[in-house]
Amino acid sequence: MQRLPPNQRLTPDFPILHFGNVPEFDRGTWDIRVEGFVKNPIKMTYDELLSLKKTESISDFHCVTGWSRFDNKWEGVRFSAIAELAMPKENTRFVTIECDGGYTTSLPVSELMEPDVLLAYAFNGEPLESAHGGPLRLVVPKKYAYKCAKWVRRVVFTEEQELGFWEQRGYSNTADPWKEERYSY
Repeated sequence: MQRLPPNQRLTPDFPILHFGNVPEFDRGTWDIRVEGFVKNPIKMTYDELLSLKKTESISDFHCVTGWSRFDNKWEGVRFSAIAELAMPKENTRFVTIECDGGYTTSLPVSELMEPDVLLAYAFNGEPLESAHGGPLRLVVPKKYAYKCAKWVRRVVFTEEQELGFWEQRGYSNTADPWKEERYSY
């Protein structure tokens, strides 16, 4: 497979794109919740999240606007480790990611269980900057970046898929860069 998806251009920069304002991060009050169709709902502070087994992953990043950036070093917790703690119920097929500022996206559980999917809190060896999604960002390398939600606060396991913020506005729900699934038609 070609590394650069069709009609993408390579950039050494890491452009900042998002809808709305960058939220403030208060380490003392921040938490993440893992809920929905799970046997073990979770509420974790930032420090509790950092105490989980850290994973480093190098992956490419593809924006629906047409740029790609290679070899991004992310550090965080594998999504599969969070799922293992929460223990999704048998009928669970999807996950909705809810973020500060009202942003959402949704993906099948099977895609989130890939070993390169992280809830990332560091980028290139430094804490993830707020403008790039810090303190916690979902990283799904096989999807366009709008599936890589910034400012993650809640993970909700569901039976049915819920369309996310951009998907409700005409973007593809599958978001595969190699198939150029940018928009739903």
